[in-house]
Amino acid sequence: MTIGEWQKRATELLKVSGCPDPCVDTAWILEDTLNMTRAELRFEQGRALAASQKAQLDAMLQRRIDGEPVQYILQRADFMGLQFYVDERVLIPRQDTETLAEAAIAQLLTMPDPKVLDLCAGSGAVGLSIKTLVPHAQVTLTDISAGAVEVIRKNAHRLGAEVTIRHGNLFSPVADQKFDLIVCNPPYISAEEIPNLQREVRMEPELALNGGEDGLDFYRAIASEAPQHLLDDGLIYLEVGAGQAQDVLAIMQKGLHAASYGGIIKDLNGVERVVWTGRNTHAV
Repeated sequence: MTIGEWQKRATELLKVSGCPDPCVDTAWILEDTLNMTRAELRFEQGRALAASQKAQLDAMLQRRIDGEPVQYILQRADFMGLQFYVDERVLIPRQDTETLAEAAIAQLLTMPDPKVLDLCAGSGAVGLSIKTLVPHAQVTLTDISAGAVEVIRKNAHRLGAEVTIRHGNLFSPVADQKFDLIVCNPPYISAEEIPNLQREVRMEPELALNGGEDGLDFYRAIASEAPQHLLDDGLIYLEVGAGQAQDVLAIMQKGLHAASYGGIIKDLNGVERVVWTGRNTHAV
């Protein structure tokens, strides 16, 4: 069987299985397994596959047909121009979250020696991107999942990022510390929505998805504890789900009290994706 024949067959099988992006996923599997670029793949359609290559490709294809996300199959995900290791212990980094990372990075570039905390860090995509693109930042990442902490360590090593990594729930691992900027992409899916999520998303850890009855539990927890962990004029940047921005902004401003300020940032699709808040200590 040639590369082209396998690609056509795999794309058709994925389409039948309900895969939302069969062409893209088939190409990713081929590129990764055969160590080829997208251009090379296009020009090598007539090349015959070795038996071992076909067996490997077929095994990966079956996993994708069964609904496993392609990022878990390949154990990698691209984010902010960087490549991260991912597996079933962590949420897969998404392009939407780049809006959060970009907003935080833009602010940090104006600070001389910022101390940054990435809560609910997962794979470490946000915090490690910040450290890689803002090298002078002092970055701490925390996560309640021991498995996620292992993934963060693996990605920090791969990227050569010198960061502090702590295991624990929200602020508990940094009990006595304060930061210039706190960034977080918390679980924000409401509990009742979880069973109706796309099958691929349901294979991701529910711990990283479930935000409680209305999806806002983590924002309330962050708002209640954040004031004790912000340095003077500190800022908080949070990813939010579609339709949540106004509620989250109100929750955060209430938590930071009367002297707070903030705003909402839209992603490339025009969705209100990031809420940011700060506390003007000079106005207190």
